[in-house]
Amino acid sequence: MTYAATLDSVLIVDDHGLIRDGLRAILSSAFPACTIAEAGSFAEALGQLEDMPDTDLVLLDLNIPGASRFSALEQLRADFPSLPVVMVSGSYDRATVRDALAAGAAGFLPKTLDRARILDAIGQVLMGEIYIPDEIQSDPAADEEDEKIRKLIDSLTPQQRVVLGHLVAGRLNKQIAHELDISMTTVKAHVSAILCKLNVFSRTQAVILANRVGFEG
Repeated sequence: MTYAATLDSVLIVDDHGLIRDGLRAILSSAFPACTIAEAGSFAEALGQLEDMPDTDLVLLDLNIPGASRFSALEQLRADFPSLPVVMVSGSYDRATVRDALAAGAAGFLPKTLDRARILDAIGQVLMGEIYIPDEIQSDPAADEEDEKIRKLIDSLTPQQRVVLGHLVAGRLNKQIAHELDISMTTVKAHVSAILCKLNVFSRTQAVILANRVGFEG
C-alpha cells in the first residue's frame, strides 16, 4: 500500500513489549526507512521525544504507566501541538473514543485490528485525517441515550459525584465511609440518592451507566 505521506520517525508508547514488537514489525514492513523508537512509560516517552524532536507520529497506549486516562495525551498536545498522537487500546467504548478525540487525539487504534487496518488507520492520520474505528462510528440513537445519562449524572451534587466515583472504582460502603471520613448512614443516603437520580435500582446499574459515558468522578 502506498501512502501520500511518508513516515520518517515514530514513537511507540506501550508498557507491553509484545505490543511494541508487533507494531514495530508492522511499521517496519510498510515504512522500511522509518526510525522507530519505543517507550514503556510516559516518563520514558518524554525522554525519547527530547532526543527525537522531529518525531512524525506517536502511538500512545491508553493505560500507560505514569499517566491517568488522557493526561499523557493532554500533555503531549500541550507540549508538542503539531505532533499527531494516536491512542492505542485493547479495550474501548464509544465514550472513550469520543473523549480521546475531544482531548486532541489524531485517531483511536484498537489493538485488535489486523495489519491491513492498522496501516490504513496510520495512513489516514499521515494524510491529516482523523481515524475512528468503523464499529465506533456515530450512532444518533446511542448518542442521544449517552447525552441523557450525562444529564442525569450532572444532576448529582458534588458529594454524590464523589461517591459515584468510588462506586465505579468498586469500593464498598465501609471503604467509602473511611475514604471520605463520613458515617455509613451518610454513605447509604448518598448511594440511595444516586440510584434515584439515575433512575436505576442497583449499584451495578449505576456503575454501568457511569462507565458507558466514561465517568470517573
